[in-house]
Amino acid sequence: MRAAILERPGHPLATTTVPDPRPRPGQLRLEVAACAVCRTDLHLRDAEIPASTLPIVLGHQIVARTDDGRRVGVPWLGWTDGSCPYCRSGRENLCVNARFTGRDIDGGFAEQAVADERFCLPLPDGLPDEQVAPLLCGGLIGYRALRFTGDARNLGLYGFGSAAHMICQVAVHQGRRVFAFTRPEDARTQAFARELGAAWAGGSDAPPPEPLDAAIIFASAGELVPRALRALAPGGTVVCAGIHMSDIPSFSYDDLWRERTIRSVANLTREDGREFLSLAPQVPVRTSITRYDLDHAEDALADLRAGRFEGAAVVVPAAR
Repeated sequence: MRAAILERPGHPLATTTVPDPRPRPGQLRLEVAACAVCRTDLHLRDAEIPASTLPIVLGHQIVARTDDGRRVGVPWLGWTDGSCPYCRSGRENLCVNARFTGRDIDGGFAEQAVADERFCLPLPDGLPDEQVAPLLCGGLIGYRALRFTGDARNLGLYGFGSAAHMICQVAVHQGRRVFAFTRPEDARTQAFARELGAAWAGGSDAPPPEPLDAAIIFASAGELVPRALRALAPGGTVVCAGIHMSDIPSFSYDDLWRERTIRSVANLTREDGREFLSLAPQVPVRTSITRYDLDHAEDALADLRAGRFEGAAVVVPAAR
């Protein structure tokens, strides 16, 4: 099969031919239909997150079909031990021995893949392959982050990319008021946020017109944490939704005082997947995508780094 391989972090992906993957007991052999691009893929490619094995096939938002014709989704969480204290207490996202698709297990920037059947998610009907792929990480982890905001009415979203453009739709569906923060002077993305129902959109260097009850930071810029804290009403929460973030600068205790909180989100659980994939068609969540064939997977990462597209990028095998 053909696959886009990360051979050395910090270097471009190499599209090449490799042996077809062979499933082990308990695994499914999958024909990849589409694989959305996540900022975590970019962090792995740029050596900001270490890959546990090299070479590795990146991509962990996989829409694929099994040998018997089922359509399934393969998310970031690819395997857990099921026996550690976190797994036994319903927190498999924190499993000490977890393995992750596209980091520890070959992912979906390829024509075929294999995956543990227990961690493959059934996908809702009515959403095309390329549309549903971004739901499998940006959507799922964004949904987990949204749940951590409780019943916050005024919700800030910092970084309006793949995850935020989906979670904006869910939040509006739930009756929340969304305040979208983009790169300063990014009028195009701000207009995109308003099209999706945001009540306000502006640069991340600007204060919102009203205090926020909660904020989710999707961008990997640590300097946004103090800014988001200063935008919160008393008792508000800042949720950091990324797996990687640059260092958070020091800030005054006054910014945190009055029972404001900061918390992170780590990975996802299969229950998150089942809940969100059931909710998405009810909203309905519509993903804005830019399509890349397998030969241009590196271009998709470069365009993500530069912010050249709205919504999500999706890699599709060239033969499709």
